[in-house]
Amino acid sequence: MFRRDQPDVQLKTPAQIEKMRAAGQVVARTLDTLRAAVRPGISTLDLDAIAERSIREAGAVPSFKGYHGFTGSICASVNEEVVHGIPRADKVLRDGDLIAIDCGAILDGWHGDSAITVAVGAADPADEEAMRVCEDAMWAGIDAMRVGNRLGDIGHAIDSLISARGRYGNVQEYGGHGIGTEMHMEPHVLNHGRRGKGIELVAGMCLAIEPMVNRGTRHVLQLDDGWTVVTRDGKRSTHFEHSVAVTDDGPLVLTAREDNRERIAAMGLPDPGY
Repeated sequence: MFRRDQPDVQLKTPAQIEKMRAAGQVVARTLDTLRAAVRPGISTLDLDAIAERSIREAGAVPSFKGYHGFTGSICASVNEEVVHGIPRADKVLRDGDLIAIDCGAILDGWHGDSAITVAVGAADPADEEAMRVCEDAMWAGIDAMRVGNRLGDIGHAIDSLISARGRYGNVQEYGGHGIGTEMHMEPHVLNHGRRGKGIELVAGMCLAIEPMVNRGTRHVLQLDDGWTVVTRDGKRSTHFEHSVAVTDDGPLVLTAREDNRERIAAMGLPDPGY
């Protein structure tokens, strides 16, 4: 269903949102499995195989694999890689690395999409703080997904939190997106914006909220492989993402994991089931 004043934005019924929640839970469980598998000595291709097996055993299909020619079931972005890192056998994780894992699945025609950043072994305190900032920014954006708010309120909430927490780079070339019967749909969700600007948020919209926070400047570039995005200054980057539905009861996190339970309750968000 589409609104006349927002013809490109797909609205979901409560029953369809339940189907998206089911797809989202496949992604959530897969990310839990991947987090547990991250360790020094494992390759990003090994992690990709774990992800594909987890998704397919749940009766779903990896939404990334084959997408515009992408070869992986996950994006695995290490250290200065921001997003869209291609899983490779020769990309072996080392103690002290950071890895951002972005995962998507299709179940019964509906998409789920979520990302986490994980420290490999012993974490640098500065990396830990950057991860906290990025994840907190994601939750700030999610909290702005209220009926009657505007799209710009989401980006403003994300950017304001990042700016308030120190000298971090808020990547602007990439952002969140609508999600539903396709992985990437309208609207594009900027990680910066002006309060009260943009389309109105209405019940039934489903958006992927995904800030990318660099420890240096916000500037990035794409490598010659046509996918991997890295920081221009070579400093490390973090990435978190959830798929979320706008409902009359508040933002419903479709890809919620068990480790999100306390935060979701503290924010007073609808119980997503786990």
